[in-house]
Amino acid sequence: MIVKEILNEELLTLSEVKETLNKIMEERSGRDEELGYELRKAISHADMFAKSSAAKSRELVNKLNEQEKMKPEIAVRLTDIMPRSRDELRTVYAKERYTLSEEELDEILDLITSAIE
Repeated sequence: MIVKEILNEELLTLSEVKETLNKIMEERSGRDEELGYELRKAISHADMFAKSSAAKSRELVNKLNEQEKMKPEIAVRLTDIMPRSRDELRTVYAKERYTLSEEELDEILDLITSAIE
């Protein structure tokens, strides 16, 4: 597939991707179209690794974006991974030029654990 022009770009969580892919699958199965290999693999991956609903994941991304040292890309990554410890959280921030204090780490972990429940 050759892409001529990007019309729109938006960061999506894995749960939102799963929801979108499931809609595409339903549309194609309604028209008796066969799903391509790449689409089947993408659906399988999204089903396997999505950890919450699309609405909950978007809500968590919005809450994380309100934090001081949070980039939208990191908020989406944290929502997809759902780290449960400070060490897991530090690995996501390893490439960044700043480090988070223990209080900031705990605040982010509290948001994530509240979204899981």
